[in-house]
Amino acid sequence: MKILSWNEQFIAKKYIELTVWIAKNATCWRSKCGSIIVNDDEIIWTWFNSPANELESQRRCHIEKSTYNKKVTDKTCCIHAEQRAIMNALLKNPTKLKGSRLYFARIDDNWNLKFSWEPYCTICSKMSLDVGISEFVLYKKEWIYVYETWEYNLLSYKYSE
Repeated sequence: MKILSWNEQFIAKKYIELTVWIAKNATCWRSKCGSIIVNDDEIIWTWFNSPANELESQRRCHIEKSTYNKKVTDKTCCIHAEQRAIMNALLKNPTKLKGSRLYFARIDDNWNLKFSWEPYCTICSKMSLDVGISEFVLYKKEWIYVYETWEYNLLSYKYSE
């Protein structure tokens, strides 16, 4: 993990603020998240979390997580913003993913940025690692942190609530 210089923080904050705007489009009832994938200061793709294929029939936001069968390891109700951004980039701009940086933000019900916690999503960390995204960015209370994707993946497996 690295902490960015002031100049790098300024640039990263610009992308985090844009990610907040992307998250405002999220249709998930539980959590509003957005992601942006950037390579060489070019936005490769963005997206937000929502039900699979935007189908209301696939919405799981109203189901209590504890009622899922224990074999269901992903207790989230919607497709993650990171997953959507990666899948869309693979379809529309696949050559730009290698060496890119993924920014993630979550907002509250009033559309304010919520600070991130420790890395915890193994689904998104594995997917990011697999497609060649180099870095994963979280805005924590103290600072903007940049994780190498392999490091983010390892930390995700260590997370416990």
